[in-house]
Amino acid sequence: MSQFFQIHPDNPQQRLIKQAAQILHGGGIVALPTDSSYALVCHLDDKNAVERLRRIRGVDDKHHLTLLCRDLSEIAVYAKVDNRQYRLLKAVTPGPYTFILEATKEVPRRLSHPSRKTIGLRVPEHAIARALLEELGQPLLGTTLIPAGEDLPMNDPEEIRSLLEKQLDLVIDGGSCSLEPTSVIDLSGDGMTVLREGRGDVSLFT
Repeated sequence: MSQFFQIHPDNPQQRLIKQAAQILHGGGIVALPTDSSYALVCHLDDKNAVERLRRIRGVDDKHHLTLLCRDLSEIAVYAKVDNRQYRLLKAVTPGPYTFILEATKEVPRRLSHPSRKTIGLRVPEHAIARALLEELGQPLLGTTLIPAGEDLPMNDPEEIRSLLEKQLDLVIDGGSCSLEPTSVIDLSGDGMTVLREGRGDVSLFT
């Protein structure tokens, strides 16, 4: 049975953020609001939590999971970024974008794409997500909260609670989010490819 925290979307209560971080450190799966839709997140280094996350989401190891980072300096630890890519990232982060980049050796092999050695990364612009990342001091592993077999992400914490409370350890109620997922930009090759047009403006990448 999941816990349910009501956290202020603009001024998150630090006490609750600390409790949420402890749940993640203990291997928990958490639903939290982001600047696009709600996301499912877990601790980066917990293999069992990662497998649970994939099962809840209904995806296999070929589906890119995303590292939610505090800032660009963290992105550079987990992905190979050249000067041109860095300037692009700097122009649009934090924001509702996911970037597919070539993974560094810091990324556990089980988390990078099995055939391409790439990883999805993003820097969310939401006070709750940012406060939690700051408290943890490292990225979270996440995926858009789209129920298995559905096409649209979830953005109502009460609905998330009623549907998934037996599978999650915590639902963070930060109010409703956008129903649009992030825009996904592939920067792992020579050029730029828009894989999904979502909430983020993709005109810089076309």
